[in-house]
Amino acid sequence: MKTPSIWTYDELPLFLNAKMVAQVLGVSVSSGYELMHDPDFPTLRVGSRMVVPKEQFIQWVNAHTKGGDS
Repeated sequence: MKTPSIWTYDELPLFLNAKMVAQVLGVSVSSGYELMHDPDFPTLRVGSRMVVPKEQFIQWVNAHTKGGDS
């Protein structure tokens, strides 16, 4: 199954899985999973599943981008 291209934050779903995080950041899926296990990454656990709320993901990207608030 082909993953659709994402061009803007508005096109993201409300919750992102590791594959979507990886696609948006342009990294491998394994890197997406690794990032989601980082204690500073805004991951939400739903049972055994891990997802990232869209708004917190955007905030995390902004905070970790050169010129961000952190």
